[in-house]
Amino acid sequence: MEPVFPFAYLPPARGLGTLAQDLHQQLRSAILDGRLAAGSPLPATRQVATALGVARNTVITAYDLLIAEGYAIPRKGAKALVADLASRRSSKPSPSLQPLEDPRLNPLWRAPFLRPSPARDLPERSFRLGIPDHRHFPHDIWRRLSAQSLRAWSRAGFSYPPSEGIPALREAIARHVAFARAVACSSDDVIVTSGAQQAFDLLARMLVDPGRTRVAVEEPGYPPVRAAFAAAGAQLVPIAVDDEGLCVDRLPDDVRVVSVTPSHQSPTGVALSLRRRTALLEFARSRGAVILEDDYDGEFRFGGRPLDALQTLDRDDLVFYIGTFSKSLFPSLRKGFVVAPPWARDALIAVKHCADSHCDTITQSVLAAFIREGHLARHVRRMRPIYATRREALLDGLRRQLGAWLEPIPSEAGLHLAARIRAPELAAKIFTQARRHVPGAQSIAEYSLAPPDRPALAFGYGVIDADDIATALSRFRRGLEE
Repeated sequence: MEPVFPFAYLPPARGLGTLAQDLHQQLRSAILDGRLAAGSPLPATRQVATALGVARNTVITAYDLLIAEGYAIPRKGAKALVADLASRRSSKPSPSLQPLEDPRLNPLWRAPFLRPSPARDLPERSFRLGIPDHRHFPHDIWRRLSAQSLRAWSRAGFSYPPSEGIPALREAIARHVAFARAVACSSDDVIVTSGAQQAFDLLARMLVDPGRTRVAVEEPGYPPVRAAFAAAGAQLVPIAVDDEGLCVDRLPDDVRVVSVTPSHQSPTGVALSLRRRTALLEFARSRGAVILEDDYDGEFRFGGRPLDALQTLDRDDLVFYIGTFSKSLFPSLRKGFVVAPPWARDALIAVKHCADSHCDTITQSVLAAFIREGHLARHVRRMRPIYATRREALLDGLRRQLGAWLEPIPSEAGLHLAARIRAPELAAKIFTQARRHVPGAQSIAEYSLAPPDRPALAFGYGVIDADDIATALSRFRRGLEE
């Protein structure tokens, strides 16, 4: 006989309650965990009684208990329905929206500096920031390397790997950054992380004395960096950014950590000038401070020779160089790294071990082989002209179609650029039209601790083709004209 429920009914042990009570409890549990879907009819009592070998009155009693408790809805002349418990739960305040004032919580987390961003319903081809194009990725090569790594893992992959990353990947990263960004390091200097965000979290734990350490952050700047240091108890010091990058001359003398995106400032897109790079290194040397260099998409350079990384210029072991593969490959890979100065390596590995004692082996092995065989370098070379074409289409459209309203901010790298609003009093109307016609573009106010003096829009071009960029900007212009 076919089962009447989408789960196995287990008869009660002798002496443990009545059959009706036990059937009621099993049905109730199935409704709560979704095995009996909301809105589905309960099987007829005669059918259940026959299938389970119990009296019909036993089933009727169990059903009546479900109805009395609100887990089932009776219908005259028809089968009872499973109640929709989700709609009942939605009438209660969402836990994520509750004020976090419970004294049992660590004070740093009663008002989180950064809450998870709500999912944004954007078209696949949009101006969203920070997403590379998957259509040109060498999926076949990645699948082949994944299969090889799985075969190797099945033979010798059941031991705990080191928390700082497998040696093969650390060696591959050291060679890659030396070739691509002239970063001088060995594999011993590299600590593998779960994306750049974990790198910031680990560095904050290691460098911050809660309530005392002052950390300079870019304003506007990347919110997760601020969140990591705020959660560690740092005193944040926002420092303005202009067309030369971080305004180094505004750094207070008592700052001990400076977080900066020198190759492609997030979100304005400007590069830190050589003059300010030199000044920043001198500031750190003379004040006993350290620098966190976030080089999140520096592989994609469209102008002349790229400026040397701060780590390349550093002669005093002041710089932690942070990289990620989210832009050069794909975000769900969740792989980043820190190139640490020698004095901090052991401490950073210890912090990583406390937070994440054993890294994954398979994905790291695939990435190591992908880099070692030259596929990463080839993929970056292949994508650079594709992104360059899109960048030119965006710049051309901003200048020719939207020049009356927007002024592009100089930028020669990365997967996004920004444009300032010429008339700040029109910002609200421009943002309204932007949401309608250039989905994914973001106000830099979303990256700011305080309302910016010069409002601006940031446009990503990682997942939108040049023709689509031109069409969207044309619609944007017509919306502004109207």
